[in-house]
Amino acid sequence: MKPLCKIRDVYRAVAEFERQLQEQHGVCLNEGMLLCSLSQGGSYTSGQMAEMLGLSHSNASKVIASVEKKGWIKRSLGKEDKRQMYFQLSASGGKQLSAMQRCSDEMLKLVGALKKML
Repeated sequence: MKPLCKIRDVYRAVAEFERQLQEQHGVCLNEGMLLCSLSQGGSYTSGQMAEMLGLSHSNASKVIASVEKKGWIKRSLGKEDKRQMYFQLSASGGKQLSAMQRCSDEMLKLVGALKKML
């Protein structure tokens, strides 16, 4: 039963982290992870982003649409296949990510607690 209890504690810590992220920055966890993933540079398809985030294509599309609506990512057509869309972090998205990375001490404590649980 111990592993299950540890998973419960990790789940609670992640839920609290997401609550604080939403409260302080207006960003859900999946949106934040998408910005973080795109901060590595390059252009990615929605399928590639779904894989990076571990989400279904449907859920990834919802996250992409939400972040795009906020202006944090930009879309471009594929050079070889004009039907293919690629997404990159926008300047506004980079600023948002920087603001999130300068998060409060409480959020950092939650991350530390998560590391200890694992």
